[in-house]
Amino acid sequence: MNRSPGAPHRAGDAALAVSMVHGLSAATTAWARSPLKLLTPRARGESVWACTSSFGGGMVAGDRTRLEVTVDAGARCFLSTQASTKIYRNPAGLPCSHELAVKLGDDALLILAPDPVQCFAESRYEQRQSFQLAPTANLILVDWMSAGRTARGERWSFAHYTSRNDIERNGKKLLIDALRLDATDGALDGKFRGGRFNCLATVALLGSRLEVFAKEMLDWTAAQPITPRSDLVFAASPLHEGVLLRLAGVSVEEVGRAIHARLGFVRDLLKDDPWARKW
Repeated sequence: MNRSPGAPHRAGDAALAVSMVHGLSAATTAWARSPLKLLTPRARGESVWACTSSFGGGMVAGDRTRLEVTVDAGARCFLSTQASTKIYRNPAGLPCSHELAVKLGDDALLILAPDPVQCFAESRYEQRQSFQLAPTANLILVDWMSAGRTARGERWSFAHYTSRNDIERNGKKLLIDALRLDATDGALDGKFRGGRFNCLATVALLGSRLEVFAKEMLDWTAAQPITPRSDLVFAASPLHEGVLLRLAGVSVEEVGRAIHARLGFVRDLLKDDPWARKW
C-alpha cells in the first residue's frame, strides 16, 4: 500500500484504513515505521486480514508504538498479531508502551484478536486502546496476557503491566476496563493476583450484529458447572449492548482454546477461518 499523506514522523507509528471498494472490504491505507510492522495478508475480500509485528520479535526498553485503525461504513477487518507480543527485560525502567486508536463506521465490523502479551522478567509495559464506534458499528475485542516465560522459571516476574480499554459510542462510554499489575504492590503470583494461573484474558462483544452471539455466550457461561480447582475459570457479564467475558487459565493454550471456541461464529462473519493455519 502507498503511504498516506499523513506519513509517519515518529518511530513506531502506523496506520490502517479499511473501506468498501466495489462491494468488497479493502485496505486503502497501510503503513508503519520501525520497530512496528504492519502486514496485510488479505488486503481485499469479504474481510481484510491484517496483523502487527515488530523488528526483533518484541519490544525493548524505550519502544513506544502507536497504531491508528479506521474501518469505514460496511467494511470488515480482522486484526491480529504475527505471534505473542514479547516485552523484553528492562532493568533501567525505560518507558515501553503501545497505543491503539480505532474508529468504526456504521455497520462496520472489527475483530481485534491478537496473541497474548508475554512479559519477560524485569520488563515494564503499558497499553492503552481506545475505540470510537458509530451508531451501528460492531466490535469484538480480545485482550490477554501471560505470566511470562514460565518454561524458563520467569513466572509473574515482570515489574509492571498495565492495559486499559476505552470504548464509546456517540460520546457515551460503553466500557472502561483496566488491569494493572505492579510488583511494588506485592508479589504478582500472590493468591489474590496471578495465583496458580498463568494467563488472564478479557473478551468483549459490542454491537447489534453481535447481539445474538453475546446472548449465546451469556447463556453458555450460566449453564456451565462450577468445578473446584479447575484449570480454567471464567465469568460473563452483560453489557448495555453486548457481553464481557473474563477468563483465567493455568496455561495460554487452555485459555486460547476457550477463546476460539467461544468465538467460533467469527468464521461465518468473515466467510473464512482466520485461525485455521495458526492454531
